[in-house]
Amino acid sequence: MSFCLLLIKASTNMSDLVSLRLNSSFNTSFIINQTPDNSTDCAQVDTSAQLLFIPIYSLVFLVGLLLNSFTMKFYFCRGQQRSSSSMMVYLKNLAAADFLFCLCLPLRIAKYSNCSITIHQIFCSFGASAFYLNMYASILFMGYIAANRYLKIVHPSQTHILHSVQSAHIISTVTWFFLLVIMIAYIILSHLTQPQLTSVSNKCEVLLSAQVIMFFKIIHICSTTVFLFVLISLVFFYYNSSCRVLLAQ
Repeated sequence: MSFCLLLIKASTNMSDLVSLRLNSSFNTSFIINQTPDNSTDCAQVDTSAQLLFIPIYSLVFLVGLLLNSFTMKFYFCRGQQRSSSSMMVYLKNLAAADFLFCLCLPLRIAKYSNCSITIHQIFCSFGASAFYLNMYASILFMGYIAANRYLKIVHPSQTHILHSVQSAHIISTVTWFFLLVIMIAYIILSHLTQPQLTSVSNKCEVLLSAQVIMFFKIIHICSTTVFLFVLISLVFFYYNSSCRVLLAQ
């Protein structure tokens, strides 16, 4: 389940791109008029792209919730599964990040299937930031696990400081703290600078001020860099680890 997040990163960005192209091809207006009951008129919005991604995210949510619930029970509810190694610490944090990631999917599904301006605002401020926080937390912990295995295989006789349980707890805490600070800063900034709305587009950019859009672009560039770095690191670590294991045989 965790490795699929590398593909979900690409599919999430692709969903926005496909949605834009489908709507453009139908020459359909993106603007949704707000009604007095705090809902919106869906008649002017082409939902071709949304109908494509609703079942995809629903399937990911159901399968992911089932598998990650089992994983969480295995790691946290069984007495013998203690954080006796740095690997176990990273695995527990990875399981928690994957589980929280799945819990963020219903809000994204609601955003695609519902025209309520309230749901759209909640998604664009809290939902999207929580979605990406947990996704990148999972990606980072996958990188930590790969690096941990690489050091143990390539340098088995050395006791590296990163192998200690205390170091693993510190790295995990710093990772969550750093990601939460970015998420909270984004949510606060978006609420403080949100423009007065009379209508809303199905793109979050309409709900964001110029400052938040710039902040989001910086985060997006940094996140993409982290994603590519972890992806390349995974290939490097597992390739070299495999080569070392084959040579040992």
